[in-house]
Amino acid sequence: MLTSNSVVSPKTRASINTATNDLSSSSEDQAETTTAAATTTNNNSEESPETTTTINNSDDSTETTTTTTEDSPETTTKSQDLKETTTTAYGDDSGKLPDDSTKNDDGNDNANDQKSIEPEKDEQSNQKDEQNIESQNSNAGENQEQSTGGQQDVQTFDQGSKVNDDEALNEQQLREDKGEITEKDQNQSSKEEQKENQNNMQDESQELEKPRAGKSRRKPVKKEPKETKSWSTQADESQGEKERQKDESGGGGGGGGDEEGGDLNWNLCNVTAGADFIPCLDNEKYLKTSHRKHYEHRERHCPEDAPTCLVPLPKGYKTRIQWPSSRDKVWYHNVPHTALAEVKGHQNWVKLKGEFLTFPGGGTQFIHGALHYIDFLQKAEPGIGWGKHTRVILDVGCGVGSFGGYLFERDVIAMSFAPKDEHEAQVQFALERGIPAISAVMGTQRLQFPSHVFDLIHCARCRVPWHEDGGLLLLELNRLLRPGGYFVWSATPVYQTLEEDVEIWKHMTKLTKAMCWDLVTIKNDTLNQVGAAFYRKPISNECYEQREQNQPPMCKDDDDPNAAWYVPLQACLHKLAANKGERGARWPEAWPRRLQKAPYWLNNLHISPNDFEADNERWKNVADDLSSLGVTWSNVRNIMDMRAVYGGFGAALKDLPVWVFNVVNMDAPDTLPIIFERGLIGIYHDWCESFSTYPRTYDLLHADHLFSNLKNRCKLVPVLAEVDRITRPGGNLIVRDESSVVEEVENLLKSLHWEITKNQEGLLCAKKGTWRPNSSVNLF
Repeated sequence: MLTSNSVVSPKTRASINTATNDLSSSSEDQAETTTAAATTTNNNSEESPETTTTINNSDDSTETTTTTTEDSPETTTKSQDLKETTTTAYGDDSGKLPDDSTKNDDGNDNANDQKSIEPEKDEQSNQKDEQNIESQNSNAGENQEQSTGGQQDVQTFDQGSKVNDDEALNEQQLREDKGEITEKDQNQSSKEEQKENQNNMQDESQELEKPRAGKSRRKPVKKEPKETKSWSTQADESQGEKERQKDESGGGGGGGGDEEGGDLNWNLCNVTAGADFIPCLDNEKYLKTSHRKHYEHRERHCPEDAPTCLVPLPKGYKTRIQWPSSRDKVWYHNVPHTALAEVKGHQNWVKLKGEFLTFPGGGTQFIHGALHYIDFLQKAEPGIGWGKHTRVILDVGCGVGSFGGYLFERDVIAMSFAPKDEHEAQVQFALERGIPAISAVMGTQRLQFPSHVFDLIHCARCRVPWHEDGGLLLLELNRLLRPGGYFVWSATPVYQTLEEDVEIWKHMTKLTKAMCWDLVTIKNDTLNQVGAAFYRKPISNECYEQREQNQPPMCKDDDDPNAAWYVPLQACLHKLAANKGERGARWPEAWPRRLQKAPYWLNNLHISPNDFEADNERWKNVADDLSSLGVTWSNVRNIMDMRAVYGGFGAALKDLPVWVFNVVNMDAPDTLPIIFERGLIGIYHDWCESFSTYPRTYDLLHADHLFSNLKNRCKLVPVLAEVDRITRPGGNLIVRDESSVVEEVENLLKSLHWEITKNQEGLLCAKKGTWRPNSSVNLF
């Protein structure tokens, strides 16, 4: 299946405030490195019976030649392709919570800044009145700036590394670019800006938020910290890690809506991407000047101002086909792209039949169907234990999502990803079918997941240069893989004997041994004539300590492996749990027991198992509750919990034919590891930015006290424009929040011509229609 690449603007946007319902978190310092990374590949797998003999099939070798970054069919020669892999990413073949204790991300530095402010006020007794007046005027000005939505730069930094040119670089350029890493200095915010953040006050009902690095369009807020233990947020973790790396190295807007409370005049976004527009991945202003190395141009680069225009519907758009029929076919006009049908039709990816696009369930590595391939993997290594031992997997490069789509039959949920446009609309196909997927890339940044959470990582027909740049990309997979988990590599170097394949296999063997990965077995599938290698990550630090050479090196002790929001990749190994009470020390309970059982390591996070149980109790009747609000479950497949905590909302829907994507906000306590431990999937995000998904991809959005938290940092107009973008026509938004906020959201939804189906104190249910404005605006 195809690989992925994440588009992240190298700018993290600014101050983050913990809100009333956010958990306490312990902050962990981290630093910033501008490490350039190699690119990922999109892959597709094929299935076949299991044999132990290596296969050298000439036809298959032709089929498996790597594609250029143009996503062309696999027709180039193998040797040429492998030269390109060194610098290019290839496609497949072608709730109430514990109180927060707060502290600033800048730690002592911010504390010192605060001290430097206060002495000024008390410097001399005969100047107190004058200083107090000055301070009051300053605060009044800042508060006025907040109310008018003024922007403030808190900190800007540029991520180093460039992205592989996926638009037709010649072979000579690719060789010249091989392994090149460019580092840029990263700018910190001035003390004057930090003072402004320190002086901004938050509503009494809100918790203190920890500021995040990056360029800010949000309203900074301040509140005195509490005397409780802190619970780390992703903002703390990521900012600390970026600063740690930095110390080591030495170094669109508008178009559719006025201010809240005023009259709104929505417009369509006039952009090149049209109905497929993803603001942070289609930032034309950035792409015009972007560097084309290490796939950085496919990472997140959000517009300076979050767009407030609306995305048009494709011509002839129809209500989506219901699951499970949608796994096999979708309306052509909903995803009117035929390139994959032309290029991959012979591999049974997708085919065009009349007004439908059909999905026979094949892939480059499993032409004869995903289920056969899934069973082949299980037979090859019984320790995988689909649906019991292995529940949550990461599919590196999902293609059209067939591997993940058929894993549902084995009680396995796959978090699949691939770069936008690497193969035309591949992730959009997966989501339209009702299969989890995001647009992302392994380039220069860590993926937006915590460490040690995936039971298995799969990469079929990978053209990823895993061994390049000190193993940078494979080490990122190592960060994400649970101790004792499997990496399944189904690629030509495993089963072909061409010179290039043999050379890659030698490098891969050397790297995986140095990483202490155990090569458990290699098996061949005679039906599909492919092979797979099964690696297993160690469960202790013993092998690391016994290595003769410290390569790849061990990460610094203060390197937080959970930091994942705009954090540069590093070529190092993180230590594993040293005692039995730490997360990762032992495997989770077998599915489905793990769903309802509190993780054994909760006490280390200062969470009472009673809080976990209370969250489960709160949501246990949510399916019935939503039915009473007008939600028709037969029309629901893709669900997003926009502000998940322990994952109780998603867990309560286990028996329905749906899947839930749990989003843990950057300024909220970092509970995402708990969600994965339960056998659910999720990601880190900041809703003041666009989400990395195609338009019209979710049937139900659930927002529990999300908007009241966001109001402290960004305007609601662009947030509701984003909600409108990712919700399918006919889809629902459920809002639980303060009554005043619910009223504000209701007014915005009415201006978008959404139907309000239920409105009571603190609760709102609305349904999206097909209305689109007549006027348009140029966004870039």
